[in-house]
Parts: sequence; structure tokens; C-alpha cells
Amino acid sequence: MVAGRYLRAKKSQGGVALISIISFIGITLAVAVLIIVMSVMNGFRSELLNRILGFNGHVYVAGGVLQTPERDAMVMRLRKLPGVTQAAPVIEAQAMALGMGQISGAIVRGLAPADLKATEIIASNIVSGSLEGFGDGEYGGDLILVGDDLARNLGVQAGDALTLISPTGGATAFGATPQRKSYTVAGTFKVGMSQYDQAFIYMPLAQAQLFFGRDTGVDFVEMKLADPDQAVDMKPDVARISGPASIVTDWTQKNASYWGALQVERNVMFLILTMLLFIAAMNIISGLVMLVKNKSRDIAILRTMGAGQGSILRIFFMTGATIGLLGTLTGLGIGVLFCTFIGEIQQFVEWATGAQVFNSDVYFLTRVPAKIDWIEVAGITGGALAMTFVASLPSAWRASRLDPVEALRYE
Repeated sequence: MVAGRYLRAKKSQGGVALISIISFIGITLAVAVLIIVMSVMNGFRSELLNRILGFNGHVYVAGGVLQTPERDAMVMRLRKLPGVTQAAPVIEAQAMALGMGQISGAIVRGLAPADLKATEIIASNIVSGSLEGFGDGEYGGDLILVGDDLARNLGVQAGDALTLISPTGGATAFGATPQRKSYTVAGTFKVGMSQYDQAFIYMPLAQAQLFFGRDTGVDFVEMKLADPDQAVDMKPDVARISGPASIVTDWTQKNASYWGALQVERNVMFLILTMLLFIAAMNIISGLVMLVKNKSRDIAILRTMGAGQGSILRIFFMTGATIGLLGTLTGLGIGVLFCTFIGEIQQFVEWATGAQVFNSDVYFLTRVPAKIDWIEVAGITGGALAMTFVASLPSAWRASRLDPVEALRYE
């Protein structure tokens, strides 16, 4: 009761309501921003991981084993491993793409039609045209699948002709010569990640072998797992099946620098925002110091009436802790609501400003992602409460040690 009265007391009554409000707002904003930023970074990591690992493989097999007649049998054995959902021979090479008066570099990926149709992130994101007829005819026909952003840059759409130029075509008496051929765009795909939508072209594996002069060889075998986190544990079994001439890598090695930088950025951001929360908690100390000074007469009277040091400590501790508790819970509510409706907030800001606030060319994704990790949110909430409780203790302890005789000497 006494702690509540002190929180509500006006300045004329020795209260510090303004400082209490500032402390409350500071803690609220610090907790909300920490939850929002960490949730957005979790969303970025989750979205990028899902799209990158959905578009690319989880385990890769390269090396001389791919040029041997036993390659197809090896691929069949890899597909039978527990946890493997797909194992596909792939050709991947660079080429120049010529559209309607436009030219752009592209990455051409040769994949068997059945394997392409089994790649859900591609097959389920065809925005124009279709995969019908893809891979039919001699050498898989001349149909290709183009990233939607790349198709727009080249000025082509489903049914149009697209010319590809490969710097490494078929071998001749004078060495390897550039290869040039026109293909028909069967359709366009959009996975929602600009670095793929702006660069990749799919063609049938047999056609890619012919176009890039690979004969019957492939560049690597791409494996996808039901659980990408099992890729490292799966490598010994893959190496045993593929033989000593193989080179086995996984997605953590292929994207090591990228994910390492993302993790460092996340840790640094958490540290910086935690410091902001610490600074906000320090406002509680300043408010309680002034409150103890203003209420020294009240403390002395309470002590002479029989209140013990523990009672005085609890009064002022509860005063500071209440500010921290209310600020933390309010910040928790704001942070969770912001993350829940972040899509609607993005649309409103873009509508109000008339500008695209989240450019996919810069951030790779088309929208702001947010993924709430409730364990992390609980840790942030618990840490904020602990920080504000600890910040309340010094002033409360000082109030409990106040000598009533000295406080009332000049009253």
C-alpha cells in the first residue's frame, strides 16, 4: 500500500511521478525493441534458410566418381539412405542470356525433369506457363524454365524465344568453342528470393550436357534431406557409398561465411539492445534515489513507529520493481503484437509514405519476416525483470539503513 502511494504521489508531496513515467517508457521501449529486432532477425534466418535449402541441396557429392559408369547406381544407393528425400545429378554453369534486345548473365542448372518436378520450391511457384512438355523430345527438347525477375529484365515471357551463349561449348579440333542456341521459355518461377529469381534458368539434364559439352558427365549430385540439420551426420554414410574418389560437402560448408556473418550480427545486435535495456533500468535508480531523499522524514517516522529495516527495504524495492514489472509486461505486449501484425504494418507504412520500405533487391526477401521464439522472449522478459529488480535494490537498501534520529534532527 505504501509503495503504491509513493508511486502515485505528486511532486508537491515528495513524489517522482515524472521520473517514474520516464523509467516506465524507457523499459517498455527497450523490451519491445529487443523482442521485435530479435524476432525479425529470427525471421530472416528462418526464411533465408528455408528458401536457400529449398532451392539448393543439403549434401553434395563431387569428384571423379561422377564420370564413371557406376554413377547412376551410386545415385540410387544414395536415394535409399534413411532421411534422404532427393538425390539428383546436376549440371550448373554460367551463360549469357539474350532476350528481346536485352542481355544478362545467368546461371543455368541442368536437372532431370522428374527431379525438377520433385523440387517443391520451383514446381509450386510457377507464375506463368507450366512444366508441361519440359524434358520431352530428343535430348529433353528445347524448353527452359526462367526466373521471373530475370525474364522481366530480358523482356521475355512464357512462349517466347531466349538465346543462351555458353563460353564452354562442344570440343572441336581448335579446342572448346562458344555454344549458342535458342530455347523456348516454358514458364517462369518466383521463389521470393531475388538472388535466385534474377539469375537462374533450368533446362533438362540431357540438353545441358549437350549444350555445355559435358558428354554424359555431371558436375555434382545434389542431395536433400528431411532434416537439413542432419547433413553433417549424414556425410560419413554418403562418403562410404560414393567411394574414395568422391568429395562430399554439406550446406554448412558451402554457406559457412554467410551464416557465420549472420550469427555474429545477431549476437552483436542482442548485446547492443541489452545495453539499452540496462540504461533504461538505470532510470529506476535515479528515481528511487530522489524518492528516498524526499521521503526521508516519512522513513524516520515509520521507523519510530516500529517498522523494521526489512519493511522499509520492501517498500522501496516494490516501488522500483513495480515500474520494472509494468514496463516489461507492456513492452512484451507491444513487441509480440508488432511481430504478429508486422505484415500489415509494412503495408500501412508503404501506403502512407508511397515508397517501398523493404526492397527485395537489397534484402533478398519481398517482405519483412518475423518469427517469435517464445523461449527467447521468455529469456528477454526474465532478464528485463531481473535487471529492474537488481536496479531497485541499492536505493531500497540505502533507505532501510537511514538513521531516524539523523533524519528528524532538524525537523
